[in-house]
Amino acid sequence: MPHCIIEYSQELAQELDIKEIMSAVFAGAVKSLLFSPTDIKVRATPFTYFTVGNGSQTSNNQQRFIHVCCKILSGRNLEQRQELSKLVLSHLNSFAIKSISISVEIVDMERESYNKRVS
Repeated sequence: MPHCIIEYSQELAQELDIKEIMSAVFAGAVKSLLFSPTDIKVRATPFTYFTVGNGSQTSNNQQRFIHVCCKILSGRNLEQRQELSKLVLSHLNSFAIKSISISVEIVDMERESYNKRVS
């Protein structure tokens, strides 16, 4: 834990190395000291089509975005979740990307209902 899922407008891959974006998210999660580095998972998914505001848009320079959802097991307090969000955003801001919306959300997953299998 956590599962850090990066959603981004596809054309960003033309100017950025998405693996570096993934590394920045990973670094923010590590710096939070809430997780062992070996437990952090980061994935990235590009979006070609999306809706922003009042109409459908194809990815373009004026609608670019990165959104990170960090799914963590419940039990962390508000300050810990806020710090994780700020650290991930801070690491993403280090790229100084212009004309972009960058957002980070932290989502609690119920420990009682979470299951996994590792083989």
